[in-house]
Amino acid sequence: MGPWRDLINEPASSSRLRERIPSPIEAFRARPLRSLVILLGAGFALSLVSASFGGVGHDRLHATASWGGSALSDAARQWAPAWSRTHNAVKGSARFGGEREDALLEPVFSRDPSDGLLYPPDINPSRMNPYKRASATFVSLVRNSELDSIRFSMREVETAFNRKFNYPWLFLNDEPFTDEFKRRVRGMTRGDVNFGLIPKEHWSYPDWINRTKAAEERRKMAEDHVIYGDSESYRHMCRFNSGFFFEHPMLQQYDYYWRVEPGVEFYCDVDYDPFVFLQQNNKTYGFTVAIYEYERTIQSLWPTVRDFVKLHPEYVAPDNSLGFLVDDLSQGMDARYNLCHFWSNFEIADLRFWRSDAYRTFFKYLDDTGNFFYERWGDAPVHSIAAALFLPAARLHQFNDIGYRHNPYIHCPTNKAKFHDTGKCSCDPKSTFDEDVCFTIDVSTCGS
Repeated sequence: MGPWRDLINEPASSSRLRERIPSPIEAFRARPLRSLVILLGAGFALSLVSASFGGVGHDRLHATASWGGSALSDAARQWAPAWSRTHNAVKGSARFGGEREDALLEPVFSRDPSDGLLYPPDINPSRMNPYKRASATFVSLVRNSELDSIRFSMREVETAFNRKFNYPWLFLNDEPFTDEFKRRVRGMTRGDVNFGLIPKEHWSYPDWINRTKAAEERRKMAEDHVIYGDSESYRHMCRFNSGFFFEHPMLQQYDYYWRVEPGVEFYCDVDYDPFVFLQQNNKTYGFTVAIYEYERTIQSLWPTVRDFVKLHPEYVAPDNSLGFLVDDLSQGMDARYNLCHFWSNFEIADLRFWRSDAYRTFFKYLDDTGNFFYERWGDAPVHSIAAALFLPAARLHQFNDIGYRHNPYIHCPTNKAKFHDTGKCSCDPKSTFDEDVCFTIDVSTCGS
């Protein structure tokens, strides 16, 4: 064995060993033929081992690396990616889980001290998403008593969309949230969670409201069996969503929002970013469902809108969506309102529209009538009329690809080949509610 003969039994730390071991070049020069034979034989043996065990050595290498703390495990971590690429290259075009196996890495395992078992790595989809996010947040107006139903909604949203994007959540309430509410909703997302208290002036009667008259109108609506007809809190909610939610201090840092209500369901994987979609395509207001409003609740709304438009024609977009609001376009604003509106419990929209002079002036004009309380004007028709009149039609968008349910109505994409045969949606296309509601007109006026 030449210069190595008497060093076989030396400890690895021996200085004598370090001093006298020849370099590979010296060994090759001393025994060129023997060295060549050894190298060829080692390469042949290695190929046989790799082919025979199908990567078992690779698996053990990763298992060793996961234990950590030794020079061997450090080396294993360094060698694992290269070994994985070599091993998978041998396997060629074999497929697993829809991906070429030669594009996949072997998992690096870690041992859980609580049970001693080796676990593959956790996969956090949002961390794997390399794309920039928009300035956006989810917004939920919710009570402490709705904890379970808002947690249900969060799970729906996180599963369908947000686990891939990690946008923050903002919860608003006219009363302080309990510690239990905060703790349990934080546990539903990996994103940031914020809680805001609604200012009293945004959830109370203005000075000019005749409360006796308001109470009498609520009584009459209750007798007429109007949904939420006798509710004070519902009227405060509609007024807040119509004119104040976008003014909340905790929303000022954002440009876009996605409104999420308690107890809603999402049926389709949303694999792209709707906020960035709006931003890139110069869209302002997004919806899923369009339905009719209860006429009894908004009897004076359209006449009030007509009066406002006469005072401020400069706010009306030339290429607006009036055709969504009226059936006889030849009459213009004098036509009868057809009661169509975007169902605002789902909205993905640009906050800067609500903060515009046009919308703020519009809301104040409506609010001064007192009819959020004397009637039961909802934020859905208020938002819809403003978006349809003050925005170009091209800036409205129906998110037809987002399957959604808010009791009692469902929107489900009906393109079976695109959404259902591909595994993207779990709803029944036959169950969709909105195909024949409010879309007897050309939906292209809504930018969908």
